[in-house]
Amino acid sequence: MPFITDIKTFAAIGTGVIGAGWIARALAHGLDVVAWDPAPGAEAALRTRLANAWPALEKQGLAPGASSQRLCFAASIEECVRDADFIQESAPERLGLKLDLHARISAAAHPEVLIASSTSGLLPSEFFADAVQPQRCLVGHPFNPVYLLPLVEVVGGERTAPQAIEAAKAIYAALGMRPLHVRKEVPGFIADRLLEALWREALHLVNDGVATTSEIDDAIRFGAGLRWSFMGSFLTYTLAGGEAGMRHFMAQFGPALQLPWTYLQAPELSDRLIDDVVAGTAEQQGRRSLAELERYRDDCLLAVLGAIRETKARHGFAFED
Repeated sequence: MPFITDIKTFAAIGTGVIGAGWIARALAHGLDVVAWDPAPGAEAALRTRLANAWPALEKQGLAPGASSQRLCFAASIEECVRDADFIQESAPERLGLKLDLHARISAAAHPEVLIASSTSGLLPSEFFADAVQPQRCLVGHPFNPVYLLPLVEVVGGERTAPQAIEAAKAIYAALGMRPLHVRKEVPGFIADRLLEALWREALHLVNDGVATTSEIDDAIRFGAGLRWSFMGSFLTYTLAGGEAGMRHFMAQFGPALQLPWTYLQAPELSDRLIDDVVAGTAEQQGRRSLAELERYRDDCLLAVLGAIRETKARHGFAFED
């Protein structure tokens, strides 16, 4: 069965931070959006989030006809997905909840409409178990802020059709994203597994009194983080190997992997560790509100993305390379 790829109406189930980010991206690309969330005050909170994100989207450039006024809030799941061309679920990470949601979503949606989940850790074969026509169900895992960061991990379940994966990649690309097909169902997929390893080590460094949260963030943002924004770990280490490249790097630095530099297992989240992390990040935040920090983050991301795009073009690379 062919799946719809030319979408006009985007349905969003769940309107928290991730769901709101999807909605902002869809609206910025000139789509109509229908949203549903059962939480009290969800619509008002969503419109506040959109208002805070919209200046960044205007700086990035809006599609013709794009408007935050093209959002409507539905009274039920069924109303939300009934006329949708694509559905993105961003509900809390609870297996029982997602099982129920996708049974209801898939029963009400048109059969040729793809149904994606923003889950960051649950496996699609598990929570699509009761879905109607699970061959059109998959994971589309984004990164915050969804309306600016282009990466989306696309993961199929045991019954997901290969055509659904390709259709989802086309839809996400049309929304200005960089779809990454994760070929196997593994917990955490790709990016979050890498991030979790870094997060565990950071917590150990705080727990052991080696560094504060601010110092750890400085180590990232003034060091490897700058390289990661345009050149990932493997290509960076290839350069570190000199003319002999990666083979020399592996021979020279590979033995260090056997040294006990890292813990890997997370430390116990004791009250003291939690208090230290909360106090450290509160000091970093200072008097700035979360909304102010989000706008600062968005402006920084736009500047970095713009600089990378311009520099790549000057060196003959496409932005996607």
